Amino acid sequence: MRQTLRRSCAACAKSKHSCDLRTPRCSRCVKRQVQCTYANEPLTAPPAPPGRQDVGLGQPESDILTCYRFGSFDPFDSHPQTRLPRPQVQRLIHSFLHKIAFQYYPLDLNATSNPFLIAWWPLALGDPALFHVSLQTACLDEELIAQKGFRSSELLMVDSVALLRRKVGDASLAVQDGTMNSVITLATIEYGKGNIGISEMHVDGVKKLVTLRGGINAVRQTSPLTARMISWVSMLIMGYPQFETQDDGGVGDGIPPVPEWQLLDPITLLNNRLELSDLDIDYTVRNVLVRLRAVFKRAERVPFPAARLHDLTCFVIHRLLLSAPGPEDPPLSPATECIRYGTILYMFTIHGPTYYSHAVMLNSIIARYIEQLKLLELTPRVVGALDVWLLAVGMVASVEATHYSWCAERLRVAVACMELQGWNDALVCIKSILWLEIPGGEDIFRYTGDGLHANIKCRLCIYPKKLKARRLTPLAGR
Repeated sequence: MRQTLRRSCAACAKSKHSCDLRTPRCSRCVKRQVQCTYANEPLTAPPAPPGRQDVGLGQPESDILTCYRFGSFDPFDSHPQTRLPRPQVQRLIHSFLHKIAFQYYPLDLNATSNPFLIAWWPLALGDPALFHVSLQTACLDEELIAQKGFRSSELLMVDSVALLRRKVGDASLAVQDGTMNSVITLATIEYGKGNIGISEMHVDGVKKLVTLRGGINAVRQTSPLTARMISWVSMLIMGYPQFETQDDGGVGDGIPPVPEWQLLDPITLLNNRLELSDLDIDYTVRNVLVRLRAVFKRAERVPFPAARLHDLTCFVIHRLLLSAPGPEDPPLSPATECIRYGTILYMFTIHGPTYYSHAVMLNSIIARYIEQLKLLELTPRVVGALDVWLLAVGMVASVEATHYSWCAERLRVAVACMELQGWNDALVCIKSILWLEIPGGEDIFRYTGDGLHANIKCRLCIYPKKLKARRLTPLAGR
């Protein structure tokens, strides 16, 4: 019998669908969870070298990409057609798969599990609107580097919007994952261009689509990547959560807590309580802090994957911001607000940027944080580990030099009052409040983000003997 020259896998060939030729399994077979067998080994997508299947957070991106190579990704042009030249489309596809996917989701640098490669891209190959939007992200990146205008990305934008309008006009197509993925991605693109009004319009649109699907948790049940991206990006763009959270037991149609949040028994929670009896802490904020400490403690024995950290960060930030008092509500204690915003900043710090930069929202949170720290220092109290943690978080998260310097000066005073002898003593205090062991976690605090990479030990200089008193009174006059 004559050997077939077919290059697609048997499953795709039988169903007469395009095959992306990935090995050891193509994207369609991975998504459908069926066996993937090739009559001829693909030349364009060699399998990952042995031992590379468990690549995760912390591995250099260059190592990942060397084992995830493509030649001409779609030699038969089975992807949706565009008005761009074929070589340019192939180049943009290559860029999306090699670069953009990992930039959007740096929490997973494994080419066999990155959600933009195994879930998003197969969907885009069958959805013209999402395909155009995906190419647009790669095209914008290319054009920003070239600095020669945005002709191609603008062309893709026009076609993306036209294709989306057709889908939104059809009730069954409007609630598809591809439609919602396209809308929220366009929101980020417009936000990056400074078109805030258009970006917020897209966010409002995708929220309506989520409602039609039954809520953000209903979307998550069938499309985790879509739900994660919408809840996170919409918050970054609007500067405030756009979806409610479920309660601690997982009841409701909002953003759900991670399983570890619900596994905690009363005894574990009791053992993880902080001695904050001398501070007036609101119950909701105290509950988040205590539960988060317990989750981090459990992670020392049973580490959770990077995607779980994203889910936890999203849930915690939403829960804390949604419980913050509004302009017309009576203010809560400075201690409550410091812990609230300090926890948010810490979660942003260990999480890092995902899907889109959180710099704008981070700066807004820092401004509120510094205001509350200044109010807290007017409260006579005993200096303790909490002060060291709050100020260290402020230093690490600060971008503006004035905020950084203010936190650094107060931290020196706190260290002097506690008679700490340097970085190791300070680290003990920091870890006693809220800490998750992650690769490079200590270095994040040891070397602050001022570009000088100065050792924090030098910043924690010991003040004269007269500052040894452990009673902290207003620091403004010191």
